[in-house]
Amino acid sequence: MFLILFGLWVVFNGKWTTEIALLGVAVSGLIYAFTCAFIGLSPRKELRYLRNAGRGLAYLWLLLREIFKANWQVLRLIWSPRMEVEPELHTFHTKVKSDFGKAILANSITLTPGTITVHVRDDLFMVHCLDRELADGLEDSEFEQRLEKMEAKKQ
Repeated sequence: MFLILFGLWVVFNGKWTTEIALLGVAVSGLIYAFTCAFIGLSPRKELRYLRNAGRGLAYLWLLLREIFKANWQVLRLIWSPRMEVEPELHTFHTKVKSDFGKAILANSITLTPGTITVHVRDDLFMVHCLDRELADGLEDSEFEQRLEKMEAKKQ
């Protein structure tokens, strides 16, 4: 965070001099010390977040890929005159432990076309699926597996 703050200082100043750099180091250091003291940030936590950044980007890529695939499934359902839509409420238990992970999982399901997370209580998820075919991959999904790996890496 210190490096980001210092980088922003340099960019917003628009020029580089020794005085600006020294003042930037001082101001960035004070802001970083403030965030460590009052917000609970620490270099150890930052390092942990940085290690998980790659997994987060991989999760984002997976989410975008699944959104694209689900869009095609929904379009096929809409445009096909022979296919009958069979909506379904599907419930399943997740292995994701943290509330943050469960929120990410619920929002990932909702962002994927054809599925909406209706209710979450403890580890039980209720999802409305536009068609039965869309409910097939919900239990033990790749979303859930990746979130579990991210939680395990946090500890």
